[in-house]
Amino acid sequence: MAFFESEIVQDEARRLFTDYQQLMQLGSDYGKFDREGKKLYIERMEEMMERYRVFMKRFELSEDFQAKLTVEQLRTQLGQFGLTPETMFQQMEQTLLRMKSQLDQQS
Repeated sequence: MAFFESEIVQDEARRLFTDYQQLMQLGSDYGKFDREGKKLYIERMEEMMERYRVFMKRFELSEDFQAKLTVEQLRTQLGQFGLTPETMFQQMEQTLLRMKSQLDQQS
């Protein structure tokens, strides 16, 4: 079975996309959240990042041509911004750490 034909892959891709969209929409009001709301949002973003990292690792480990092509396309797109998937994750983690630090300073 091809990588993208797997129901597991399709389901996780759908859930990741939907959850990400919802978090981004919710994040537009981040400044209005109370401390607990901000804390919860950061936790959800960390969970999302971990899910995305696992999902991408599946692509990288797959022998499927389409999966390998997808990884290469992502690398090319990120490369246009001077990034790799690894640096993208590092920057996202740094952003979340800054958000946590700011939250700790407010208490």
